[in-house]
Amino acid sequence: MSAPRVEVDLDAIEANTRSLVDRLGRTGIRVTAVTKAVLGSPGVAEAMLRGGAVGLADSRVENLARLDSAGVGSARTLIRSPMLSQVDAAVQHASTSLNTDSSVLEALSRCAAHRGATHAVVLMVELGDLREGVLPVDLVPLALAVRGMAGLSLAGIGTNLACQHGVAPDDRNMQRLSELADEVERAVGSALTIVSGGNSANLGWALGAADTGRVDELRLGEAILLGLDPLTRLPVEGLRTDAFSLVAELIEVGDKPRVPSGDLGQTAFGRRPPPRAGGSCRQGILALGRQDVDPDGLVPPEGVTILGTSSDHLVVDLGDHEATVGGELAFGVGYGALLRAMTSPFVATVERRAVSPRLPATLRGHSPVSR
Repeated sequence: MSAPRVEVDLDAIEANTRSLVDRLGRTGIRVTAVTKAVLGSPGVAEAMLRGGAVGLADSRVENLARLDSAGVGSARTLIRSPMLSQVDAAVQHASTSLNTDSSVLEALSRCAAHRGATHAVVLMVELGDLREGVLPVDLVPLALAVRGMAGLSLAGIGTNLACQHGVAPDDRNMQRLSELADEVERAVGSALTIVSGGNSANLGWALGAADTGRVDELRLGEAILLGLDPLTRLPVEGLRTDAFSLVAELIEVGDKPRVPSGDLGQTAFGRRPPPRAGGSCRQGILALGRQDVDPDGLVPPEGVTILGTSSDHLVVDLGDHEATVGGELAFGVGYGALLRAMTSPFVATVERRAVSPRLPATLRGHSPVSR
């Protein structure tokens, strides 16, 4: 089998989606599943839909087009403001988009009207994390403007927290979102169908809040895919953390000193190697590098230590493993590692629905929370 490769357990993704759909459903919150970390994989998307997600979302029009071409039947939301150069593709491949800019909205209006389509708009409002979103004072005027644009319908409002500065969703900012939904409805004279509270970082709040207010949708990616809370990177209770592993092949194995010799400068990526204890180790080199994965998000098998990474080589201390050239190691992945590995053209993807045979325990990576 080709290596490096990401192995995907679709049953785990379906189970995680169903668990979150059921638990959030008791609070009146729907789940829109986000596919951006898996490059818009139709297989993963269908697992999410089988688990009960009401729709799919992605930040890249190209990924939504992939889902569209694959015939994945579902509402599709573009969760990054469309680029002006892609507004026509956004209208073609997304039923809804998140927006903040009047010039983009005007361009969407022209494209939708030209196509004879109606494109739904969710206006994003800034509530503290300082990424996308209009200031609350500007929200009602923008909503009124959308109401006057041909080809557009005002579906709702939303916000995004935790991604830029780690601002946690809480009763205060979520209550403010509910208040803004009421203000917009009074101004435009019609009900909003979407009040989108945010992403996987909202789960702690949503599952523990006494009252979730007007929030009726969350956009969930990391929690479904990895079973983790982005605010803590700890497992979400009841979710599986083993849906993904990254498998790489050993291309060199041998005993080498732990400490380099000679005068030291910067490494290939501008870093200085950390100090190491002396002696020797059984060193392995895998055909995997920074062009394929974010090494900071890799979790090696128990007893294996990552020593360094260049563009194309991952160097590890194999410890007591009886590994040989041509053998494989499987690593757990965090969000950044998964995102880059799924994007690399050099990393294959293998998706399975049935529970697949596990690699030997000594050669498998652990959940990122086992460090």
